[in-house]
Amino acid sequence: MVPYPDTTGENTPLLADNGAADTGNTGTSSSREDLFDFLEAKTPSGRKYEAVIIGLIAINVLSFILGSLFLEEYNDASWASRDSGICQNLCDSLFFGNYADNGLERLHLGTTSILEIVTVVVFSIEYIMRLFICDLEDSKYKGASGRFRYIFSFFSIVDLASTLPFFVDAILVDRDVAGSAFLRMFRLLRMMRVEGRYDTALTMVDDVYAAQKDILGTAIFIGCTTWISVSTLYYVVERKSLDMIYCGAAPDYCPEEVDTSLCTIDSWGIADCSKADCPPSEGYPEPCYNMFQSIPMASFYSLLNLFGEFPLVDQHSVGGMIVGTFTAIVAVAVFALPASIVASGFENEIEKRVGDNAPDLPPDRGLLTPDHQSNSTALRGRLYNFLHAQVSPGAVTFDYFINFLIVGTGITFCVDTLEISSVTLGGLMDIFEFLAVIIFTTEYVAKLYCCNEDPKFANGTTGILIYISSFLPMVDLLSVLPYWIEVVLVGSIAVQSNLVKALRLLRIFRFEKYTNAFSSFDDILYRNKDILSVTAFTAILLWVFFAAFLYLTERDNPDEEMSSNYSTVPNSMWMTLLNLSGEAPLCQYSIPGKVAIGILGLFATAIFGIPIGVLGAGFENILAEEHEDNNQELQQADLHAATQNAVSIAASRIEDECYKLTEGIGSAVARAFEGTIFFLIFAGVAIGVLQTVAGHKDDLSEIEAVIVVVFTLEYILRFIGAGANPEFMLESRDGFKSRVRYVFSFYSIVDLLSFVPFYLALALPGSIVDDYDEYLRMCRILRLLKLDKYVPSISLIDDVVRLKFNALRVALFASLSLWILFAALIYVFESSDTFNGIDPVPAYGCTEDCTMSDRFQNFFDSMVYTGVHLTGDFPITEYTWPSRFIQFLIVIAAVGVVSIPSALIATGFVEIVQSKIKTKNARNQGTTNTAIAGIAGDDWYEVAYRQLEGVEPPPSKFGPTVDKYQVMVNEFLNGKEDESGNVQFTSLASASRAFIFTVIILNIVAVLLESIPTIDSRVGNQKGNLFDVFEFVSVMVFAAEYAARLFCAPKNREALYSSAVYATTFFGIVDFLSTAPWFIEQGLLASGVLKPGDDIAMIFRIFRIFRILQLEDFFVAFSKLDNVFRASKDILKATGLMALIIWVGCAALFFIVEENNPNWRQCDDSVPPTSNHTIPGCYDFKSTAECNEFYPGLCEQKVFTNMPNTLYLTAVFLGGEWGVIDFTWPGRIVCLFLCVCGIGLYAIPIGALFDSFGAVLGLAETEEEFVEEEA
Repeated sequence: MVPYPDTTGENTPLLADNGAADTGNTGTSSSREDLFDFLEAKTPSGRKYEAVIIGLIAINVLSFILGSLFLEEYNDASWASRDSGICQNLCDSLFFGNYADNGLERLHLGTTSILEIVTVVVFSIEYIMRLFICDLEDSKYKGASGRFRYIFSFFSIVDLASTLPFFVDAILVDRDVAGSAFLRMFRLLRMMRVEGRYDTALTMVDDVYAAQKDILGTAIFIGCTTWISVSTLYYVVERKSLDMIYCGAAPDYCPEEVDTSLCTIDSWGIADCSKADCPPSEGYPEPCYNMFQSIPMASFYSLLNLFGEFPLVDQHSVGGMIVGTFTAIVAVAVFALPASIVASGFENEIEKRVGDNAPDLPPDRGLLTPDHQSNSTALRGRLYNFLHAQVSPGAVTFDYFINFLIVGTGITFCVDTLEISSVTLGGLMDIFEFLAVIIFTTEYVAKLYCCNEDPKFANGTTGILIYISSFLPMVDLLSVLPYWIEVVLVGSIAVQSNLVKALRLLRIFRFEKYTNAFSSFDDILYRNKDILSVTAFTAILLWVFFAAFLYLTERDNPDEEMSSNYSTVPNSMWMTLLNLSGEAPLCQYSIPGKVAIGILGLFATAIFGIPIGVLGAGFENILAEEHEDNNQELQQADLHAATQNAVSIAASRIEDECYKLTEGIGSAVARAFEGTIFFLIFAGVAIGVLQTVAGHKDDLSEIEAVIVVVFTLEYILRFIGAGANPEFMLESRDGFKSRVRYVFSFYSIVDLLSFVPFYLALALPGSIVDDYDEYLRMCRILRLLKLDKYVPSISLIDDVVRLKFNALRVALFASLSLWILFAALIYVFESSDTFNGIDPVPAYGCTEDCTMSDRFQNFFDSMVYTGVHLTGDFPITEYTWPSRFIQFLIVIAAVGVVSIPSALIATGFVEIVQSKIKTKNARNQGTTNTAIAGIAGDDWYEVAYRQLEGVEPPPSKFGPTVDKYQVMVNEFLNGKEDESGNVQFTSLASASRAFIFTVIILNIVAVLLESIPTIDSRVGNQKGNLFDVFEFVSVMVFAAEYAARLFCAPKNREALYSSAVYATTFFGIVDFLSTAPWFIEQGLLASGVLKPGDDIAMIFRIFRIFRILQLEDFFVAFSKLDNVFRASKDILKATGLMALIIWVGCAALFFIVEENNPNWRQCDDSVPPTSNHTIPGCYDFKSTAECNEFYPGLCEQKVFTNMPNTLYLTAVFLGGEWGVIDFTWPGRIVCLFLCVCGIGLYAIPIGALFDSFGAVLGLAETEEEFVEEEA
């Protein structure tokens, strides 16, 4: 008997056709073969059985999800009660099996249900049959030993996990076996048995690993090093922060709200909140604790930050904000490497398996037959030509009129959501809507009447039904039918239902005929149906599995917020959906929950995002195919770059000299002047930021005055030099007109705004200028725009828009349509949500007992929050279930589409900058071939290293004996190349490397353990304690290794045969820093400057964690950072400046408009929220400063307190994480700007670094490919 071949593998199509899998045996086959064919769905009856099994699995999963709603201890709703609920015990005995006393207790099978019993019987019989014929699946399962091996195969374990819990519960009938219900969720994995289809989703894992294993190890090292480093930094700066003390799981004897400002933290890092009425007890030795009291504890919150999530954004200290800013700007991108490699690997594997099997698009995708006109002169024919073909006189005008009505009814919906007291206006809008609906209805009926004139719908009634079910006619019907239904039911044209009003907005899809944006969606689904089938199954599998796991681990979480969000499986699925989309709105998980969230963020999110990315990428690809870029913009950019430094020979000498000086052209003095201006711009901005901090308003004012004087002189020089500036010169060569043009130019206005307020404040003391001094000071930020003259960035945006205009027009319509529609629907459901409570939002008119309805007071409010959600961030989670369903659609379909305009702008920006760079290089060097000096990013070291290829090391000046030992030590430490170029180590050398590797790992573990207060306090600080002895031994080992490497460097090509070079390389510096802090610490301790246990001494000890960088000797990664920066330096100049301007500029705007937002204000309990007719309340003051004047020290602004705090928050926002969201309307406008394009533009330099990092490390397919890209 020949076993059936394994159909899985790297060339397996994504979706095999089971119809082709019939064995078709015409001869005699054994009963075992027939059984195998039946179970593998290779016969018609087998496929029916497979469908039954899939249905049974789906019912089991659904019963588990719904059953969690009927657990009284987690759901106190009356409908879930066993006594008086909608199901009582019947549903439990039939489907759920939550309780042992549901009527089935007489069976003595434990907690079970009829569904459970039937399922286990079916699955058990199937398992026995599969065990019986398993040798037909694979010959290695033959015989008794083979069947024993089969029991431990993947699918066998899945089968056993789906049935064994039942038998365990039956045997231990009097015990509640924790997690047995969850184990039944493994039945979902049985669907992977559907051969050639869903099993491919996870069997690709080994193929992905095989393809990516060479780079994945390095990427994981980079990620782990970044993670540990960030965790350590957070631990150092936050371990003593009282704001980071968590009491959410404190026992009942503690107050509901513990005032952590009264707590203390001892030298070991243990919090004591006895003064806050939450003392430790025997049962609760640490009821409150600092969330960063150890590096392992800090690692979870750091991990969330590295995912781009900052759930503690408003609690960090100044040091924490600095670490958080670094994390948001740089570390997040570096840490994303492993997850990106996994996602990229899956996408590549899918594309490889699809191969040439991707289906072609259907030839005709429009609603009507293209260019068809009716030849009939009857009414139906004339209507068709007027309404559909639009070739009759007046047809286009009528179409414009319909468009006007669509826009008008949309505006009336938006205005109608505002609280306008004018009865007249409301009546006029009702009349306008009524007349518009009559016209829309008449048009719809007329289109329906004449649609048979089109060949597509010519088949009488059937054709009409096909027309009605098409996309645009369905939109027309849904936009008017609900209106007429309500008018008939209510008897008035004044429609009250918000849902009916919102359906008016469906009419905006009628503009689809101008862009064909949404007609592309069926093309995307058709073209990618195989990929979507596989990846969607994987995504659903991950979603349900992790939701079930987190439900069981977090439903009993002592933190009320956590337990309420995971009290049922549907609730858990909502939160897990957000987790899989990259969100982490909650953070106080149990230990198992933290592990699950870590896995979700590291790997599952990348896999879950593939189908979402497929939809977005598919839409973008179709846009690229159908809408070409306007390449004339690139040519104009090249022309501008080639002529921007031209100097007019007609200008006077003084004009010419002033122009050259200010532009840094020609002399060393000019370049030095340009460099000075650069420095002063950054210095002035830094001073402006510092002066927003309380108590530092007048710091460095003298330096600021000097900077203003220099900028004034620069402006005068530019004014004079305008006569020689080609940008302002006219054909008449008139210097006066050139200077007038300069004065009214963008850069001139920026210059004036950067220093004129300073002179106004001096000239008009005590005037209105002083009243707005803080805002005028923020004008200094505009000095950053001066840099655009030297490195064009912001000024290129209009070029980018023109370059990508064709695709942007379509993408913006699709994005705006989805945005408006989802915003309207969310408004409909949340404007009446008075159940889900939120924090006070006094800026919106609510100071106590606020709910979601206070956030969603009108359509425009909903537009803001929906806009944020469409970027993929969910700072608000307290939605009703209808809104959660809408958010599900946003996550699945809309996020990928709405991100396309931002992606197009970013892509266009990079293209224009690269075009300018190439032109500049061609002008300056006459060539753009970067391969001459090697790979892009190489510097003198790489060049010198290549030059030493085949060169023998020089002899030692200390004689042949030293020379001999240097060679021996070098071969021992660095190995010896064989004839094939591979480095070989002796057994002793390999053992030594393993020993060093082990010592490094043990040092990292020692630092982690020493940071744990309970362990550190037990070991103590006494001289000669375990940690000190281990540290001494480690330092001696590392110092000996460092000395040996210095000694043998003259024989090491990696050190360019030089000890000095080795000492200055990445490896040498890391080796030096692995021991130097210990010697410095010992010297300071011996001199009495430091004492054991001091915080500064602790920092020296914590510094050991960075010995992890010594692993670079085993995984080359960080030593290539300088290559990465050089490889991307040209594009970083423009994109980095633009990112800096967006960051600082938006931070300044946020600070100006949000500094006194009462939504961020908190007051002591003794301060009333609002006026009680005798004294003003917390939210009655215009500013927090005024509140503190009246109530000294009792009012506090939590966020946007100064520019450093705002810069930190804005860095987080630009990473796509909206840690705070309830802005004023000016703040909302800044927020929407960031959502629409700011985040995408800001991410360009990080993306450039990321691409270069990957290419330098080997992510590019070939070295030549990377060189070509950089060229």
